[in-house]
Amino acid sequence: MKKIMKRSTFIFLFGLFFIIGLSVFVFRLVTDWENWVQQPYNGHTAGSNGLVQAGKIFDRNGEVLAQTVDGERVYNDDQAVREAMLHVVGDDSLNISTAAQSIYRTKLTGYSFVWGLGMPTSLKKSNDITLTADAQACKAAYEAIGDRKGACVVYNYKTGEVICSVSTYSYDPQAPPEITEENEEQYDGVYLDHVLSSSYSPGSIFKIVTCACAIENIPDIYEREFYCEGEKEIDGSKITCVEAHGTMDFNEALAYSCNVTFAELAVELGGDKMTETAVEMGFNTSFRVDGNPTAKSNYNVANATKNQLAWSGVGQYTNLANPMQMAILCGAIANGGTTAQPYTVKNDLGILSEIGGILGQNTGAPGRLLKQDTANKLKDMMLYDVDSYYGSDLFYGLTVGAKTGTAEVQEGKEPNAWIVGFSADEEAPLAFAVVIENGGYGMAAASPVAIAAMEASVEALQK
Repeated sequence: MKKIMKRSTFIFLFGLFFIIGLSVFVFRLVTDWENWVQQPYNGHTAGSNGLVQAGKIFDRNGEVLAQTVDGERVYNDDQAVREAMLHVVGDDSLNISTAAQSIYRTKLTGYSFVWGLGMPTSLKKSNDITLTADAQACKAAYEAIGDRKGACVVYNYKTGEVICSVSTYSYDPQAPPEITEENEEQYDGVYLDHVLSSSYSPGSIFKIVTCACAIENIPDIYEREFYCEGEKEIDGSKITCVEAHGTMDFNEALAYSCNVTFAELAVELGGDKMTETAVEMGFNTSFRVDGNPTAKSNYNVANATKNQLAWSGVGQYTNLANPMQMAILCGAIANGGTTAQPYTVKNDLGILSEIGGILGQNTGAPGRLLKQDTANKLKDMMLYDVDSYYGSDLFYGLTVGAKTGTAEVQEGKEPNAWIVGFSADEEAPLAFAVVIENGGYGMAAASPVAIAAMEASVEALQK
């Protein structure tokens, strides 16, 4: 009797585990099938052969960016466009994992969960994909960046459409290079979309966060006067400025980008309040663009000395920022504290993609990043920056608010050059971020790229 009970128990447990395992397998098959079929070992959809029957990819104005001709995948006729849009469109490989040809390969090839690649023609929908990006805007930004390494993004903070997204270094997807030990420096990080997947020391663009914290926690901040003689000793070490700014008000302190003032403010505000504001504004988290997570930005002063806390308020110490995140933040500043979720693919790609982990188009807001009053005050300050310091005609008649940054990196290398900002014009609700790695001064290195990208993006909106 005992033997029968033991055998019955064993059979019952074995059957139970089998049913549980089968259920898990079926659940994973249904919810994660798009991930599975795109693995490199599946030749039907992965690798260059997987694109033989793929649909076309268009830019926002119908310009063909990629298509299959006579069994081969070919790209735009203009080499500069091909290179500028490499990280948005992708190439024949899966090396650029965030590109449209990688994450939407099942859509492009018409792969079906039920039919595979054998769906009857009468049941097939269009395999084509239309992007929100404009080929000519991306080309303009790409040519402005030149042979430097960096990223540029411009998006519509009202609708979420990404108009321009460029990452360098790049290469021609029509003739991809063979990367060897001899040329690997030339193609360093070439498979990464730096708009989404990289973070950089922010320098003075982080002063936007310190400003927001001061606005919300220092009631008389606009009545105060600040004084800078070029340096200030805090906790035994000096905080230095590029020049002695003398006496300033709060608006002027941001326009002059005074390190001494923002270091003093960070110390006065304290690590807890600075961290709270930074987190509210999107630091220490990541956003999603077409399901692709952005690289996490960083603000952590938990173990910082007083001097390190001071430098964190200036945008140094261990601070990191992602270009897409900074564009989102600037969009929120321009839009009363909230902004639309950025996306690059116009087509509705369906709920199964979202369930499966390869998210489809998502136009929901990423949440409130700033209180409305704080956003409005920051907006005015950034508009004042351009009007009083950078030059109101910098962006060809647009009403632009901006902040540059020159972020010190490791010894022996030039600083990272930044500019971030927004247009306040109703007909051009655009936010932007540009970073040039080891580019030098933000105003000199990054602003020409932003100007070219914004001018071309405005033209794209008018087409």
